[in-house]
Amino acid sequence: MHAVASTSTSAERAVGQTGRFRWRVIDIVVASVLGVASGLIFLLWNLGYIGPKTLLEPLLPGLQGLLDGPWLFAGVLGALIIRKPGAAIYTETLAAVVSALVGNAWGGFLTIEAGLVQGLGAELIVLLFLYRRFSLPVAILAGAGAALAGGINNLVLWYAGADAAFTAVYLASTVVSGAVVAGALSWFLARGLAATGALDRFAIGREARSRV
Repeated sequence: MHAVASTSTSAERAVGQTGRFRWRVIDIVVASVLGVASGLIFLLWNLGYIGPKTLLEPLLPGLQGLLDGPWLFAGVLGALIIRKPGAAIYTETLAAVVSALVGNAWGGFLTIEAGLVQGLGAELIVLLFLYRRFSLPVAILAGAGAALAGGINNLVLWYAGADAAFTAVYLASTVVSGAVVAGALSWFLARGLAATGALDRFAIGREARSRV
C-alpha cells in the first residue's frame, strides 16, 4: 500500500508540473492581446525615436542603443504575466509582426526576425530560472538578455563593419536600456495590471491579492 501511494503521489506531481507549463486558452488570449498592444506601441516608437536619435548620435556613436528599450519590453511583459515556456518569444514576435504589417523603415521580414531574436533573449533568462522566479532582478536580467540578443543581431545586420568602440558603446547602451525600460518598467507595469484585478486568473494576479 505504501509503495502504491508513493507511486501515485509521484505521478500526481509529474502531472502538476506538466500542467503548470501547459498553455490555457486564456494564456493564448492574454498573450495575444499583450503582443498586439505592444506592437501598437512599437509603431509609435518607430516615429518617436527619430528625434532623440538625432541628438544622441553626434554625442557618441553607438549611444543610440539607449533608445532600444521600448522595442524590447513585449517579451519581458509576456513572460512576467503568462509564466509559461514560449511566452516571451510569442509576445515579442507578435508585436514585431504587428509593426511589420503596418510598415516601417526596416522591412517586414527583418522586423519579425528581430522580434524573434529579442524574444529569445528574454526567454533564455526566464528558462535559466526554470520559469519559477519572476522578481524584479529576473525581469531586469530578461530585459538585458533581450537587449543583448537584439543588439548583436543589429550589429550583424545593420552595423556590419563597425569598429570596436562603436560596438562596445552600442552594446552597453542597449543593454542598459533593455534592463531599465524592458526589464524594470515591465515588472512595475505587470504588477500595476495585476493590482487592477485584470489578471486574477494568473499567478501574478493571485500574488497581488495576497499582498492586499
